[in-house]
Amino acid sequence: MTAWWRNAAIYQVYVRSFADGDGDGVGDLIGVRDRLPYLAGLGVDAIWLTPFYTSPMADFGYDVADYRDVDPLFGSLADAKAVINEAHGLGLRVIVDVVPNHTSSAHPWFQQALRGENRRRYIFRDEPNDWESIFGGPAWTRVEDGQWYLHLFDPSQPDLNWDDEEVRGEFESILRFWLDLGVDGFRVDVAHGMVKPAGLPDIGRGNQATMVGREPVPFFDNDGVHEIHRAWRRVLDSYPGERIGVAEAWAPTAERLAMYVRPDELHQAFNFHYLFAPWDAAGLREAIDSSLATSGSVGASATWVLSNHDVKRHVTRYGSLARARAAALLTLALPGSAYVYQGEELGLPEVLDLPEEVCQDPQRLRDPDSGRDGCRVPLPWTYEGGWNEPWLPIPEEWAGLSVQAQQGVPGSTLELYRQALRLRRDLEGELVWHDSPEGTLVFSRGEFVCTVNVGGTAVDFGLDGELLLASDVAGAADSTAWWKVKCVP
Repeated sequence: MTAWWRNAAIYQVYVRSFADGDGDGVGDLIGVRDRLPYLAGLGVDAIWLTPFYTSPMADFGYDVADYRDVDPLFGSLADAKAVINEAHGLGLRVIVDVVPNHTSSAHPWFQQALRGENRRRYIFRDEPNDWESIFGGPAWTRVEDGQWYLHLFDPSQPDLNWDDEEVRGEFESILRFWLDLGVDGFRVDVAHGMVKPAGLPDIGRGNQATMVGREPVPFFDNDGVHEIHRAWRRVLDSYPGERIGVAEAWAPTAERLAMYVRPDELHQAFNFHYLFAPWDAAGLREAIDSSLATSGSVGASATWVLSNHDVKRHVTRYGSLARARAAALLTLALPGSAYVYQGEELGLPEVLDLPEEVCQDPQRLRDPDSGRDGCRVPLPWTYEGGWNEPWLPIPEEWAGLSVQAQQGVPGSTLELYRQALRLRRDLEGELVWHDSPEGTLVFSRGEFVCTVNVGGTAVDFGLDGELLLASDVAGAADSTAWWKVKCVP
């Protein structure tokens, strides 16, 4: 069996906003199960499900109260098992989120800690340091007896103490629980965050969240996390079928990020460098080259992602659907794994004008400019004169972007993705760059050639070959085309 993940296309399902199976306005596992044929027909190899565990939903499931059960909002454990089994029957692998940096404040362990029992499982101190929450404000909250507990995110998300052996043993047990149910791997939330430095030293400056991923911060990317990931890799390797771990890790340098995907640690790490690359030929090439070099330095495969549930959709970031379509074909042509965020195959933009009263993201409540509600608006499946009152309102103008409106329509973004994902399966070989006009990129992988024009005017690339697929007229401004060419001039 080959390492399936090295070249896989993996579709991120933000469960709450994917498909509503019971009509309550919130996406659920029944909806996921109903739409599995759609995902198989799209041509992806695996799905990644965001948290569906028992939770008060203060951070929409990333505050877990029970890691071994399904929140009734999303269904039941039987529904989760049915999704896994039916996905496998359609040839899809299933990756689920695991959230090890913190629990919900409703977790039985934290409720015990509030009563003064087993506080060693969390990080309590008599006096706080100067750390700030990623969601804004101080990272410490005081309890009734005067001690303070650490929460790098929302106060309802207390950080676990990974120096405690019971915490480590509990999470290995949680992994085994879901592996026994048949999941094919885990996306590890805040994979860089579990271990805190001895003494919890002050940082000495404010606006600490702006440092993350750009310079060292004491509360993230400590060397001790790698011992945990090595232990988890041993658990994954003890199961058949090539189960994988994917790190959501922020590190200040490419070398530090590569440590998460060394041969005895996790299999992949998300590529945020590429996600935030500008729509600029030089910037894109630099991000691609550095990403390939980083992953290649430890023998790992690169990952490519344009959008997710935490950032503005790339149609809006890049400024047009034409650029988003071109970026999609560029991304899907690169060697490695591609992660597709639900709805990007429909060309969905960020919703920037949600009414104030419906916005619920806890991050936004502290920083209005960083809210994530706009990329979490539910998918438009079918339009029948209106939408069925989803938990966030779907814009009326999305009627033309719905699955119903695009299905089978030549040239639609949905059909572009379907064609690209099908053709992508035959791509192999290393990436080789070729000289090209200013404002463009040209690379080959064997006889396959990808041409990208990020400039404002059309370009004739002078290729003599078969045009396989294009986001627009080949060579047009803000377009990407795929070719089969015997020789690149």
